[in-house]
Amino acid sequence: MAAQAVPTKGNLMNSKKSLELSKLGYELLDKKRNILIREMMSLIDHAKAIQGKIDKAYEEAYLALETANVTMGFCDQISRSVPEEDSLTLSYRSVMGVEIPIVAIQEKDGLDLQYGLYTTNSILDDAQQKFMEVKYLTAHLAEIENSVYRLANAISTTQRRANALKNIMIPRFEGTVKYITDALDEKDREEFSRLKVIKRQKQALEESEQ
Repeated sequence: MAAQAVPTKGNLMNSKKSLELSKLGYELLDKKRNILIREMMSLIDHAKAIQGKIDKAYEEAYLALETANVTMGFCDQISRSVPEEDSLTLSYRSVMGVEIPIVAIQEKDGLDLQYGLYTTNSILDDAQQKFMEVKYLTAHLAEIENSVYRLANAISTTQRRANALKNIMIPRFEGTVKYITDALDEKDREEFSRLKVIKRQKQALEESEQ
């Protein structure tokens, strides 16, 4: 592209402006990438902690359910009385233009029993409480994992754009600026030399006339 640029002062000004904008764009993209990376790493650490809690909650929940099955018989019929969860809501927040999901699920105080107390025992209550905990933690983990996925995609896109500016556009504009500057300098030198020749010829003509 540098060889095709017409070496004029107007093109030189435009190329310098494009170069400055490209450098500014790269700086902004680099800052955006760093912010997104910090946000993603924070969420990854949080996800690891939540996953540990979920593993423990699942272990305790299935142990409680197993104990309830042993003391009461299989709880298949009782499990059918549990209603479907419909309190989950989804909203979003923005991190440097990236839409991050917010998964909310209504937590209820105490036990919301859907079965009779006469044919059940406290062990089943404990199992229900453990599975409710798993539900809340799973919703929170889904929010974090989806956020990490979106941030990772945004970081990849931002990195590609930053690389394009750093490795392609900026060197291209720098080459164009150098080419035009060198061409204009050479033109000025030629003009200066031409003027010197004209001046010497004029002086020689004046001296011959004297």
